[in-house]
Amino acid sequence: MPPSIKRCIRRAVCLSFILALIPRTRGSTLNCHKMCICASNIVSCSKMNLTMVPSDLPNYTAVLDISFNEITGLRAQWTKQKLPKLHNLLLSHNGLSFLSSEAFVFVKQLRFLDLSSNNLRQLDEFIFEPLTHLEVLLLYNNHISQIDRTAFTGLSSLQKLYLSQNLVSRFPLELLKDKSRLDKLSLLDLSSNRIKVLPIHDLQALPAWIKNGLYFHNNSLICDCELYSLMAHWYIRRLNSALDFKDDHTCVHPGPDKRVLRLYDLNIHMNCSTFKETDEEAYLDQTLTLSCDTRHRDMLKTWMLPGNILLSPGNNHSAVVLPDGSLEVKSIRPEDSGVYTCFAVSEYLNETLYVVVKVYNFTLSGNGDTLNTAYTTLVGCLASVVLVLIYLYLTPCRCFCCPDQGKSKNLHEDSIHSSMLSATPTHDDMATKAELNRHVAFIDPKDLQGQNGKVNPNGEEEVDEEAMQGKGKRKKSVADSISSVFSDTPIVV
Repeated sequence: MPPSIKRCIRRAVCLSFILALIPRTRGSTLNCHKMCICASNIVSCSKMNLTMVPSDLPNYTAVLDISFNEITGLRAQWTKQKLPKLHNLLLSHNGLSFLSSEAFVFVKQLRFLDLSSNNLRQLDEFIFEPLTHLEVLLLYNNHISQIDRTAFTGLSSLQKLYLSQNLVSRFPLELLKDKSRLDKLSLLDLSSNRIKVLPIHDLQALPAWIKNGLYFHNNSLICDCELYSLMAHWYIRRLNSALDFKDDHTCVHPGPDKRVLRLYDLNIHMNCSTFKETDEEAYLDQTLTLSCDTRHRDMLKTWMLPGNILLSPGNNHSAVVLPDGSLEVKSIRPEDSGVYTCFAVSEYLNETLYVVVKVYNFTLSGNGDTLNTAYTTLVGCLASVVLVLIYLYLTPCRCFCCPDQGKSKNLHEDSIHSSMLSATPTHDDMATKAELNRHVAFIDPKDLQGQNGKVNPNGEEEVDEEAMQGKGKRKKSVADSISSVFSDTPIVV
């Protein structure tokens, strides 16, 4: 055989051998002997340089591992048939950057989905809606910066969501409250993102079993005393989210230097007040509800009343344990003050909570009566002040401040009550008759009897001609007769 032919044969053999070593990736059918490992209902195709998901997967597949490959997109029909028994799907470390809105239509029974360590940049609306049975979703170590508010809609069974090590700048509060909240979500990891502000008041209102699994350390949070108070409370309650990563809870000082401070040291750097649990306060005849806010759900709860009295059905008619484990005390009285203890027991954890109650010995008026009373009192005080000011500054001008009346007063200084008692018309007329002498006379009241209110200076009675003659005028008139309005007052004659 010529040497050239031998060389060609050797090259062909070598080429076929090399091709046999390279796995068939694009559009290849599942081969459990060459490209994947099949163990019962588990199919593992990890680290096989795949660019697409193998086709013709058996419908009994329960776990599918295609991590550490080069699959950049998960399209609508990446599987040709439904996989009703598939509950675990692992797609991490693939460089995945695209997810079709119909990517999970044929795998609705998924309970565990791993999309971590890829190149995902956004989560579109209703992207996970078909996965109503999904319990764990791993999205950490991506480049996610935009999350649509409806992206997680439909995940009614989701319990754990990992979004750490991304570029998220907005806290997804819709996952924890309002109508869009995920009722069973007990762990939300938002650590190592770019969140600067937290909805602190909304987080304070969450139950402890949610706060226990809410992680947001290693973010760019702005230092604030409210943030310190929030975390100090969680630390006192021994919540995992505050204890497990205590040294990783940092914040950025709002000053120009932008220093990074440990969150639990803000009471030193920013003079934040030390957190202290507040007591429950109540008033007479109120109904008070005490919450047994445990770190885990579905715990068996028992209450002990002040005086170490264990509450049991029938031994107290005013205190009742509600279905959620809270204690309701009706028509509360001052003797109900004290420490209430809640014992919570579960298969994995026992927890004890203490609630201090202080009852005031008076009722709290309802329907705004207290406000109305205060308002009425205030209006009354203002009205009194206005009246006093009017009296002081708006009264009519007195005689001494009026020039005309002052002059008149000076002219009348030589006569006492002359304007009332003088028989003469004016003081000026008296001055024109200098020949008349002025005398002061006192009239005895008994001398006025029978005088009909008129007295003659000479002691003679005046005859009423009108009565005798029936005419309309008197016979004679005495000019200097005296009008005796006040009998014991000195008058001028």
